[in-house]
Amino acid sequence: MTESADIRRVALSTSSVYPEGTSSGFEVAGKLGYDGVEVMVGIDAIAADPVAVAKLAAFHQVPVLAIHAPCLLVSKPVWGRTPTARLTRAAEVAEELGAPTVVVHPPFRWQRKDAEGFPELIPQLEAKHGVTIAMENMYPWKVPGQQRVHAEAYLPHWDPTHLPYEHLTLDLSHASTAGGSSLELARSWGERLRHVHLTDGRGSFKDEHLSPGEGDQHADELLRHLVEVDFTGDVILEVNTRSAGSKAQREKVLAEALAFTRRHLAG
Repeated sequence: MTESADIRRVALSTSSVYPEGTSSGFEVAGKLGYDGVEVMVGIDAIAADPVAVAKLAAFHQVPVLAIHAPCLLVSKPVWGRTPTARLTRAAEVAEELGAPTVVVHPPFRWQRKDAEGFPELIPQLEAKHGVTIAMENMYPWKVPGQQRVHAEAYLPHWDPTHLPYEHLTLDLSHASTAGGSSLELARSWGERLRHVHLTDGRGSFKDEHLSPGEGDQHADELLRHLVEVDFTGDVILEVNTRSAGSKAQREKVLAEALAFTRRHLAG
């Protein structure tokens, strides 16, 4: 692990090495000089085991900077079947591992009971476990080939801008899929912005998670904005490398993404 060119830490989401697992995420982060990792819970059994994660962090000398609560629709039941149970466990594990941040998605529309209590649950868990829980911006589900047809899949909404969440995570790919601007979101959120998933997208109905600079979200401008406003949260590279033909090519993509990020954070 090396120090970044700026006080802002740049970490790697373990989802960025998928279909490789959590162990590979720590290995790559340490090898390339990332300042830490965000553990995506749900991609494999190790991610849900705090003892195993702690051993990986110690072995590779790469700290856990964030826990991403299991939220994916396709994930097997991990840490319970409800958003409330999963978020509660994520906060407990973050405290145990010394991770300052928990990232969470809004509940799905059919999880109405949990959605009603989420705004009250989050500050309670933050106070109990000494962590920051940052709600992530999502997007409407679009029908392929019919960009104007979409489903509101989240409660109370996929955009947390006007919802009572104190801390927010900005995901550039999600902003692109929603047809929005990450820079405009960052400006409107102000100090509520506590965590960034640095990636990109081209406005597809898919959540693309391109490398920063490859899409329509002006990632370089967003990073410079973070410098201008003295952003003190963490920047997490969360990119899709599944098309990489080899481990070496995957590491090349992630090394270039890290260099891009540090270059623009350094002004």
